[in-house]
Amino acid sequence: MDNEFLKDKRVRSKQTPYTPTAEPEYVEARDLNWEERTRSAQRDSRPAAERKPRTSEPRERKERGGEENIVYGLRPVIEAIETDKQIEKLYVRKGAEGQLMADLKDLCYRSRIRYQEVPVEKLNRLTRGNHQGVVAVIAPIAYVELEDILDRIPEDEKALIVVFDGVTDVRNFGAIARSAECAGAHGLICPLKNSAPVNGDAIRASAGALTRIPVHRAGSIRNTLKTLAQAGMKIVAATEKADTILFDADLTGPTVLVMGNEESGISKEVLKLCDCKAAIPMVGAIESLNVAAAAAVMLFETVRQRFCQQ
Repeated sequence: MDNEFLKDKRVRSKQTPYTPTAEPEYVEARDLNWEERTRSAQRDSRPAAERKPRTSEPRERKERGGEENIVYGLRPVIEAIETDKQIEKLYVRKGAEGQLMADLKDLCYRSRIRYQEVPVEKLNRLTRGNHQGVVAVIAPIAYVELEDILDRIPEDEKALIVVFDGVTDVRNFGAIARSAECAGAHGLICPLKNSAPVNGDAIRASAGALTRIPVHRAGSIRNTLKTLAQAGMKIVAATEKADTILFDADLTGPTVLVMGNEESGISKEVLKLCDCKAAIPMVGAIESLNVAAAAAVMLFETVRQRFCQQ
């Protein structure tokens, strides 16, 4: 039954798209923007000397505004790390030298904090202060260990965890977190690299859910999935390439839902570790959902199955 539905979907997607047979009726329309465009043309016709030069200030201001909780300067950043502040991002000027810089890099190594070497122009865009070649972004939430997520799951509830495999869009990340919190998920897991940052934009997109649901940053998604599988959880991948329809997948037990990159989906290495690959049935011509919408469907199908089981 599952294969027949998906094969039928593939056949339908190859059909010739609908085109109207009747000649369209053209109606003369007024150009409501004519006066505005005329005024714009008049303004642009002024001599070049009278025009205000365009600057990149709005872009720089937008970039700075998107990074909350910035700490800059060698000693302030070192102190932030030593006092166990959670570092979301750490930027270091390329070629920076000196004893304090060497101490900072050694501290990052011992604390397992990754830093990115960038041109000085990048640092200047992030702050106008005397950054001394280093800028850190403090995480607006407190990340937790994987064991903390597992320990917080009540004994009378079946585990439900969402794993991000390369979801890089901040708004998608926040929207998935919102759906996960509403569905009663017990935690979110994202990789240290190639993942959307948990910043102010993500928290706003989540409607505050990211401040309520535990988030763990994993050094290796594959090792984390192996640990979850050993803990008795079923690893379910959301992918349109699956032969099993989502509604036929058993999501009533302890479940881990894996959501992939917005463009390429779940990586092949991660797919090999999944116990079940489930596809959301599609009827329209577009063959895939936005990752945030797909996550919502996966999460609430899990909720539906568990409610029906009670």
